[in-house]
Amino acid sequence: MKLIAASLRRVSLAVLTLVLVIGSFAVFTPSAAAETYTVKMGTDKGLLAFEPKKLSIKVGDTVKFVNNKVPPHNVVFDTKKSADKALAKSLSHKQLLMSPGQSYEASFEGATPGEYTFYCEPHRGAGMVGKITVE
Repeated sequence: MKLIAASLRRVSLAVLTLVLVIGSFAVFTPSAAAETYTVKMGTDKGLLAFEPKKLSIKVGDTVKFVNNKVPPHNVVFDTKKSADKALAKSLSHKQLLMSPGQSYEASFEGATPGEYTFYCEPHRGAGMVGKITVE
């Protein structure tokens, strides 16, 4: 009888230890990693627009702008219509992307939450404007 009771205590202790170890992983897991979102420059149908035109992201996320159709394109953030003027200026990529598939990445690490309006310089008059909301 004593042998069975000792065995049960050992098994119970092993199960309790396992539960505590697994539970500690759940408590100490790092927060979600930053995401990377893609915005096409020129729609699949050949329209002069960003796709998607509006995007919501979190602080620390990255937006990858990919030259899709009807090049050349670039990405200029409007400092007057952005939550952080200095960040908007640093995110701008005025160099033209000439070939489909070329890309540019904008990191919103440390961004001030709010809206960031951007446009394509050659096609701004045609309405190629977009907005990123940082939450």
